[in-house]
Amino acid sequence: MEYQEYQEYKETDTLLRARNVTKWFPIKKWFFEEQKYVRALDKVSLEVYSGETLGIVGESGCGKSTLARTLLRLIEPTDGIIEYKGKNLLQMDKNELRKARRYMQIVFQDPYSSLHPRMKVGQIIAEPLKINGLIKDKGKRRERVLELMEMVGLDSSYVERYPHEFSGGQRQRIVIARALATNPSLLICDEPVSALDVSVRAQVLNLLKELQEELKLTYLFISHDLSVVEHICNRVAIMYLGHIVEIGTTDDIFTNPLHPYTKALLSAIPLIGQSSKNRIILEGDIPSPIDPPKGCRFHTRCSHAKEICKTDIGLSDMGNNHFVACHRVHEI
Repeated sequence: MEYQEYQEYKETDTLLRARNVTKWFPIKKWFFEEQKYVRALDKVSLEVYSGETLGIVGESGCGKSTLARTLLRLIEPTDGIIEYKGKNLLQMDKNELRKARRYMQIVFQDPYSSLHPRMKVGQIIAEPLKINGLIKDKGKRRERVLELMEMVGLDSSYVERYPHEFSGGQRQRIVIARALATNPSLLICDEPVSALDVSVRAQVLNLLKELQEELKLTYLFISHDLSVVEHICNRVAIMYLGHIVEIGTTDDIFTNPLHPYTKALLSAIPLIGQSSKNRIILEGDIPSPIDPPKGCRFHTRCSHAKEICKTDIGLSDMGNNHFVACHRVHEI
């Protein structure tokens, strides 16, 4: 989607803006006769508004996690513009970027691998405070650590323990406490509950909602679990093979999906007492991101595809801030 086609929803409230963000990973040339690339992201444009939760949904390998890391410049984009509060992150040097990252934190999918196994909980949570030079006095820093632990529902007596002594849900609470240490405005949650038991997921999700209300946080919430997305998100963006194919309010996406891929995803949600006969079964595998299909990337698996679907398509405004990238949206 060309950024110019996307009409701003709340210009003054836009916290993070991505314009035509592209990320291609080069493949070693000896593997192919000519240089090839994995096209993980291709001209992705979106906006995250202050105080909202924007969900990013799609199959594994569609580029969700790559997008999260690229927006924070943990991965450098191949092309595009990323702005935080109107400032271009790609034009910042290391010192400027470090200062900006204080306000943009991330919660990773696996709470164990994202915690240093040889650091105690207190040290882990205090690390962002030390790196950013926020609280230099050790006593006050410890007070802040205990405050954060209480905020996420951890007992203060855990401060001297190591990550391996905790359950998955407790580890994710430690990760969240560390992310909140620098008083961020934006929290990117990269499938934060997918590695947790079902009973623990609800606890962590409720914690995130409570923290959002209390601290006025903005979330970019990445997940493949549509029931979780429906519960926590205000808006939803649907990704397929490096492209955003539909974006709108959660109510619109779940009650009035327009893109065939979105309809297929929603039909897969299991509901008690509902027959599976209405489920849309997608034929074939996801195309290779090394050589993606021309035009709409979903047309090779879409039962409504016509010849026009092999030509490029951007997001079109369907009203009520609902955008979809489909040539045949008015016909199906």
